[in-house]
Amino acid sequence: MSQPPDLSHDTILQLDSVSMEFVGVTALKDVSVTVEASEVTCLLGDNGAGKSTLIKIMSGVYRPSAGSLLIDGAVTTLANPREAQELGIATVHQEDGSFPLMSISRNFFLGREIMKGWGPVRRIDKVRSGEIALEQLAAMGITRAVSADQLVGTLSGGERQALAISRALYFGARLLILDEPTSSLGVKEAGIVLRLTQQAKASGAAVVFITHNAHHALTIGDRFTVLIQGEVAAQFSRGERSNTEVVNLMAGGEELEALQEDLQGQGE
Repeated sequence: MSQPPDLSHDTILQLDSVSMEFVGVTALKDVSVTVEASEVTCLLGDNGAGKSTLIKIMSGVYRPSAGSLLIDGAVTTLANPREAQELGIATVHQEDGSFPLMSISRNFFLGREIMKGWGPVRRIDKVRSGEIALEQLAAMGITRAVSADQLVGTLSGGERQALAISRALYFGARLLILDEPTSSLGVKEAGIVLRLTQQAKASGAAVVFITHNAHHALTIGDRFTVLIQGEVAAQFSRGERSNTEVVNLMAGGEELEALQEDLQGQGE
């Protein structure tokens, strides 16, 4: 069972020496990550680095084979993603999870509809639902959505990400996991998502930003963990590494050994 959250902690989530194996295949090995409120923690790595496995552990899809998951300082076992959501952990996937042929308001409240009336005449409050959905999008700076009845399929990729992020925050997310949110977007749309990420951080939420785009990560990140083949290659804070160093590191290039030696030296 999950432990009740202790809101006195600024550290929302920790992974302590977490490893994950699948039928003899090691997906993660001895990974430790700390996620703080009002910060953007970036997980970087190329395809197959272990990023997806790591966020599935954070969001309750997988239980680690070894190591501990701590939420609000308490060792926690998440049975499923619903338990993670109850503790304020929300995941926004690359595909954003929206339904293109449904309206903005229906997508926003899907499964959590505002109801009015009682008994056999109980029904969805479409007016109030629409007002809230548009208010939340406007707060994110999305002004092209002028009607709550507008189909989500008419929105751009960045606007659909805005819908998913605003929905998560409205329903109480304290930790927002963004899984490759800019990977399929153009420059302008990616800019929208980066701005929304900063807004989520400013609201006090912790953000985990998963990407293989070093430039996007360095633009908005406060802490960084680089994964290579399931292991931590480097961890550093904002301003400690250049874009070129990070790209070389993610590629497993010649910078890897030098950076690891540098980090070891800093810890001595």
